Amino acid sequence: KAMAGHQKEKAIADEVHQNQILRELYLKELRTQKLHTQYHVNPLRKVHTIARKPMSWHDNLEEPADARFLNLIHHAAQGPRRKYPEAQTESQEIGWDSEPLVNPQRDDRRLNHFRVYKDITLYKAKMWSLGEDGHHK
Repeated sequence: KAMAGHQKEKAIADEVHQNQILRELYLKELRTQKLHTQYHVNPLRKVHTIARKPMSWHDNLEEPADARFLNLIHHAAQGPRRKYPEAQTESQEIGWDSEPLVNPQRDDRRLNHFRVYKDITLYKAKMWSLGEDGHHK
């Protein structure tokens, strides 16, 4: 009988302890909660434009074209080589002058050494591609 009474007291103590924990949590939530009644756009965040509704008549009214805006868009769409006379960053310097120094003439044998296969070399190359032993890749 003494054991049963001890368990009951412990259960009540745990219940009180549990209630105290819940009360502390509740008070902490009340301290950190803030009720907002005025809403506004965050000035530090970039604003994303929202697409119009395609079936709305007032969104699809024709607006006059803004020439300055169109020029800005076309200028931004051009590549850096058309926009600037010289490279603006170090990474643009790589490949800025992309024209070859020597005109690549494909029929000039001094610059172009093509792989030429005759009957026997074609046969051996085919054997090597199929994995014949004796050829180390």
